[in-house]
Amino acid sequence: MKKYAVIVAGGKGVRMGMALPKQFLPVGGKPVLFHTIKAFYEAYDDMNIVLVLPEDQLSYAQMVLQAFEGDRPDITIVTGGATRFHSVQNGLKVVEEESIVFVHDGVRPLVSVELICACYEQAFGKGSAIPAIAVSDSIRSVDGDDSTPVDRSVLRAIQTPQTFKSEILLPAFEQGYSEQFTDEATVVEANGEKVYLIEGDKRNVKLTTPEDLEWADMILKGDA
Repeated sequence: MKKYAVIVAGGKGVRMGMALPKQFLPVGGKPVLFHTIKAFYEAYDDMNIVLVLPEDQLSYAQMVLQAFEGDRPDITIVTGGATRFHSVQNGLKVVEEESIVFVHDGVRPLVSVELICACYEQAFGKGSAIPAIAVSDSIRSVDGDDSTPVDRSVLRAIQTPQTFKSEILLPAFEQGYSEQFTDEATVVEANGEKVYLIEGDKRNVKLTTPEDLEWADMILKGDA
């Protein structure tokens, strides 16, 4: 079955405190996006990579492509939209029916080949695979000055790649936008489909701060 990885990279890097958008910052000697794309290409050599970038960042794509030496994956670059929903919607225009589609945050460069393959296998069998990890911190619900504890055993933190059969994902993104769409799973559920979780990976973090970048750099260099 055909495979598509729609990699959404629309961050500005404000919390990084740097002028260069965070998805293009160097980590492990290469741009963040290089490592993200490489993981999907290593998982399946027939993976179709769809990179979704804001219009004002399209010129940066060349630095990612140049980071690949030798066998460079085939990458289709698509202009993003006003929201994540619209960016994913634009990326899905490239996708053909009868395929498995991964939607992944460009700034999760530590995604493992094992997780990608596990998501593929579950989505192939059940229709979807949403990586999730148990919440380890104590959680409280706040209402003004009052707060109450929340049972963390029933909570999960959601990751990407959120993976679906195209026959489920493509129709879901034909519906109108809602502010309630926080990720692809919520879009699919709003279209009447059930989604299925899969065990995520604690190292598969979304890089948002300089500390995250330093940690990822150490891991990719084998120092952590």
